[in-house]
Amino acid sequence: MGLKIYNTFTRNKEDFKPISEGNVGMYVCGPTVYGPPHVGHARSYVVFDLWYRYFLYKGYKVKYVQNITDVGHLVGDRDEGKDKIQTKAIAEQLDPVAVAYKYENMYFDCMRKLNVLKPTISCRATGHIIEIIMAVQTLIDKGYAYVTDQGNVYYDVRKFKDYGKLSGRTLDDNVSGERIEIADDKRNPEDFALWKKADEDHLMKWPSPWGEGYPGWHIECSVMSRKYLGDTFDIHGGGVDNIFPHHECEIAQSEAITGKPFVNYFVHNNLVTTNGQKMGKSLGNVVNLDDLFEKYGPMFVRLYIVKNHYRSVLDFSEDRLAETNITYEKFASLVEETEKYKEINLDGVTYPDIDDMKTRFLEALDDDLNTAVGIAILLEMVKEANKAKDNDTKKLAYIRKIFDELAGNILGLNFEIKEESSNENLDKLVNGIIEIRNEFKKNKQYEYADLIRDRLKENGVNIIDTKEGAKIEF
Repeated sequence: MGLKIYNTFTRNKEDFKPISEGNVGMYVCGPTVYGPPHVGHARSYVVFDLWYRYFLYKGYKVKYVQNITDVGHLVGDRDEGKDKIQTKAIAEQLDPVAVAYKYENMYFDCMRKLNVLKPTISCRATGHIIEIIMAVQTLIDKGYAYVTDQGNVYYDVRKFKDYGKLSGRTLDDNVSGERIEIADDKRNPEDFALWKKADEDHLMKWPSPWGEGYPGWHIECSVMSRKYLGDTFDIHGGGVDNIFPHHECEIAQSEAITGKPFVNYFVHNNLVTTNGQKMGKSLGNVVNLDDLFEKYGPMFVRLYIVKNHYRSVLDFSEDRLAETNITYEKFASLVEETEKYKEINLDGVTYPDIDDMKTRFLEALDDDLNTAVGIAILLEMVKEANKAKDNDTKKLAYIRKIFDELAGNILGLNFEIKEESSNENLDKLVNGIIEIRNEFKKNKQYEYADLIRDRLKENGVNIIDTKEGAKIEF
């Protein structure tokens, strides 16, 4: 069975066929850098790190592009409210560039801790203003966009007949149920901004043919994906909350500019909830990654994400965390107990039952990256290791080799062997010496017991004999 991917366009799993044989072009919407990275970021970027790793494992050459939104993402996610980064800059009394740089660094630091590979290209929106202005002008020239008397540029959604083909929303659905104020200079309520005129107090603005302003959020991704991956590319990824309006608007812009299909496969990870409730900043239940790492550790968090299929809702609850902890301890124990067998020569050695587990693991990932089944198969491997613990060191070495390949290289799970500190080693050494001294005392060989006591004292270790036994003071 070849690799199958669930395509949001068709709502079906499809055989993956890249545009260029042996190559994959993948664009994933990156973070808007105006606050600390949270568990929602972890879910999305671990998921696409898994796709990235699996494509590499299967031998593809991958060009993975991920943007950094450092301007233009408005509070209302469409055309309403203030720029999120400018709002944060005012609150923190910092320059917007300093705010974006601060939270961008925090984001990448958290991704590093989660063992997320860096994308091939990480591009900032502010580094592509010239290309954005050119794209907006092209849309104006082609009749898909218009300039208003207020100096704003909007995309005329009614000019693009396929608007809604990704989300399934009709034009009547586009603004229904949304608590927004429709800008009074739009032709149609559903039109969206390509370029916004900046007020005098706006901190991030650039000169353009339509006056000083800044880009809309949606046009940024259309421009950057096209620059680095071409008019049509293989995969566009993001969270399901990006389907509308963001990805829908990207399609409309890009296909209006090029006259070609934008993307062959749209791939979306599902949302994160907490105790069944949607996680969101407005609800006050967002969990920042640094806080999570301090309590559980980054690899635990990664396993928590990987245990669930990427298209399922990830519920963040104490019960789920407890289940993950059981799996984590089993994997960590396997790694620790097989560490000493890693150097065993396995030339010509094979174990059909373990090879079958590997085959089933890869078949699960070929089926739309079903890591939930993959984790279950790795737990089978743990059981086999426990059976072989006392009688087959080569099998333990073989299991460790396959486990490192599947859990490490593909799933990105690293279980570090905890090395005992020098103090822990010293404690064990001293306790061992005291046991020997106790044997001397038991056999009434007091001269040897006293000699041990005196030698330890010379080295800063005092033994005090009490009714409860010997006590140590350093």
